[in-house]
Amino acid sequence: MITADEVKKELQKLSNAKQAKILQRFFKTGKGEYGEGGIFLGIKVPRQREVAKKFPNLRLKEIHKLLDSGVHEHRMVGLFILVGNYEKAKKEADEFGKKKIFDFYLKHTKKINNWDLVDLSAPNIPGNYLLGKDRKILYKLAKSKNLWERRIAILATYTFIRNNEFSDALKISEILLKDKHDLIHKAAGWMLREVGKRDLAAEEKFLKKYYKKMPRTMLRYAIEKFPDGKREFYLG
Repeated sequence: MITADEVKKELQKLSNAKQAKILQRFFKTGKGEYGEGGIFLGIKVPRQREVAKKFPNLRLKEIHKLLDSGVHEHRMVGLFILVGNYEKAKKEADEFGKKKIFDFYLKHTKKINNWDLVDLSAPNIPGNYLLGKDRKILYKLAKSKNLWERRIAILATYTFIRNNEFSDALKISEILLKDKHDLIHKAAGWMLREVGKRDLAAEEKFLKKYYKKMPRTMLRYAIEKFPDGKREFYLG
């Protein structure tokens, strides 16, 4: 049986101390920062994906061990493998397998604890699984005290948006209007911008109602692709 330790050994071979220091600064691992205490091996994402592909069908018990690690790349590769397993279940129309992975993901949200871990998994697993299903779990996550659960809630809607379903993205963005964290402002603004790419009227209806009270970062992300004049109107 393939184990988490084998995955970790494979990653250790690729470690790069110089790159690790760069990543620790980039992902804000200093005292009081959102990624405080984060440990990096210094492996770029394409190489992490390559490692994940070597371990398809890794059992959930072993993925759990990767997610429990303090090393960022261990958690990321664990998530890449989990996404790969979910994609396989989806391709095979294995509803039981999809639900098992979805439930596992929700059980371990507190280990999905940086923005890249969220962004590269939330649309693929909870976002995809909840297509055509009740989405109240996302509203619960959107009100969580945990920063990463709130980001999972809004990033999961990316899959809905790609399927031209905008309601949940707009409603969750409304919930997050009073959020205090910049990473949530950026994520919600990004999703509003994605709505606008497909239905500008839907985005602008939201903006006209809330632009005066939106966090500035959320607004800037939401209107990033607008023509200069329109952007100036909202910023003004």
